[in-house]
Amino acid sequence: QVQLVESGGGLVQTGGSLRLSCAASGSTFSNYMMGWFRQAPGKEREFVAAISRTGASKYYRESLAGRFFIDRDDAKSTVYLQMNSLKPEDTAVYYCAEHRSGNFRVRASYEYWGQGTQVTVSS
Repeated sequence: QVQLVESGGGLVQTGGSLRLSCAASGSTFSNYMMGWFRQAPGKEREFVAAISRTGASKYYRESLAGRFFIDRDDAKSTVYLQMNSLKPEDTAVYYCAEHRSGNFRVRASYEYWGQGTQVTVSS
């Protein structure tokens, strides 16, 4: 079975940075687009970023463009999310997911999900 494991979350002050990692196993990682989503308590799980199979194309939630950056390393079967200039509103559980088909900005288009990693930004 496919397993995705996120790491790198934690507590950071406003303006700080974090780099999240998502390690995949049990799948042909390089065959699929990968995405990051986040969910704050009581809120919708929302699209953060996605990266194409080759890594050539990257997509971001408009409000996060310029602060968040996605990348992948197929040799390590790992996708990354670099988060800069963090704000309290970035506080959420961050999930990585493996895409299958459909609109990559939509949760239902992803087949597998990690357990999530907590990111807390304090003011």
